[in-house]
Amino acid sequence: MLPTARLTLADVLRSYARSRADALCLGDGDLRLSWHETNVRTNRVANALRSAGVERGDRVLWLGQNSFRLYELLLACSKIGAMFCPANWRQGPDELAFVIDDLAPRVVVGQHAEVGDAIAAGRERSSAAEAARWLWHDGENVGTEEGDSYESFVADADPGDPDLDGTSDDALLLVYTAAFTGRPNAAMLSSRALLAQGALMAPWQGIDEHSVFLNSGPLFHIGTFMPNLSTFAMGGANVFVARSDGDAMCTAIASFGCTSGFLVGPMVDAVVTANAKLQLDLSTFHGYRGNPDFDAMVQPDGSLWGRAAGGYGQTEVMGMATFNLLGTGAGTHGRPSPLVQIRIVDEDDNDVPPGAVGEIAVRGTTVMNGYWNRTELNAERARNGWHHTNDLGRYEPDGTFSFIAPKGRMLKSAAENIYPAEVENAVRAHPAVTDCAVIGVPDATWVQAVKAIVVVADGSQVADTEIIEWCRSRIASYKKPRTVEFVDELPRAGFFVDYDELDRRFGGGNYPGGHTRST
Repeated sequence: MLPTARLTLADVLRSYARSRADALCLGDGDLRLSWHETNVRTNRVANALRSAGVERGDRVLWLGQNSFRLYELLLACSKIGAMFCPANWRQGPDELAFVIDDLAPRVVVGQHAEVGDAIAAGRERSSAAEAARWLWHDGENVGTEEGDSYESFVADADPGDPDLDGTSDDALLLVYTAAFTGRPNAAMLSSRALLAQGALMAPWQGIDEHSVFLNSGPLFHIGTFMPNLSTFAMGGANVFVARSDGDAMCTAIASFGCTSGFLVGPMVDAVVTANAKLQLDLSTFHGYRGNPDFDAMVQPDGSLWGRAAGGYGQTEVMGMATFNLLGTGAGTHGRPSPLVQIRIVDEDDNDVPPGAVGEIAVRGTTVMNGYWNRTELNAERARNGWHHTNDLGRYEPDGTFSFIAPKGRMLKSAAENIYPAEVENAVRAHPAVTDCAVIGVPDATWVQAVKAIVVVADGSQVADTEIIEWCRSRIASYKKPRTVEFVDELPRAGFFVDYDELDRRFGGGNYPGGHTRST
């Protein structure tokens, strides 16, 4: 019997380092790394991590914005069987402290620019921080109490391949997803899931070895990782900008000839503003976005994905579980991926008939290994061998699929999910607040804006601006309420807050799935 293949991300890198040695693999500002150079650098990173005590199954945490170093850390972790987590750099100190304590990482790589103060405060509040080796990927801080320079850490490491990979089924990438309980959970995604989804979607997206993908969306978000991994799987190049800055995105597209990228509404507007005089040639980029000024700068996306993008998915299933491009009909979200099976089940896990709504349950190649450090939640969500998504959906009589809504409530700000429970917990922590409910109101730019409806404690006073600033200091800024309404009490249906009444009274709408619209 032939031995079973165990291809990992590290194996793909090794293969292209031989077959595409001089082709561009990673770009970042003035930096250009070939596949061979990326492989050697990744060997050094992997061996440096080993020297810092990182073993198979240990966690490496990235607390910074987009960078080629983020990606080489992911590949280095693949080479030694460790797990890599790019955390949301927009989080506040308490949220960052939670992530550090939850992961108990062996190595943390931070960033001074823009996020350094929040990281320092989170580190101070964390009980697990001082057990980790701290590095900084920007600036020179060799030998300081804060930590060492990442580049110095890597420079003297052995360039030889450690060849200590885990298997393709081992968890590699950890991506935190918000939870309806208000506590985030890290979905554990394997090389198997990452490569399978990337390889499946690449031809649909028109991605091949000549593709250059602009990583302008955040890499703590699975939406950016999907085309990133498709590009990696096909031997194309990944280019990084720290964040969605208009000048940086335009410069990267023009300098590297980027052929696609993760751009949503506000990012498109930033590109248009930065390139208003058409001083840079962006014509290599494919993908109209509905802004006539932007569309005039780029080429149409003629791929299957470009003609019929979207579907249903979540981080826990490596992004997409159904695709519109697999066929439309009565359903709103296409048909299931060939890499998964999808059932619609009732509370007893029995299949419901076509046309009936139930919980979406998924199993297959791209489904996560579970949540890190969540034994009870994993048992509940993975019961009977299926990942229970906590989302509602239905099969239509023609076999197409419709996502209806989360079982709990979720808001959408551009590409980011916001769970009301998390925001409500932050507001309730204010000493002048006795109760709070959060809704989403339609927003022309961001899809939804967060509105907090607040009950103030007897004898207390608090202004709306104070509530907003209170939240800004505790949770990521994009999650904070945009507006605040004060009421004497929250409307209830039995024991529970009546969110439908709050939506009606305060103009809620535009929820994911389209189940509630403002009137």
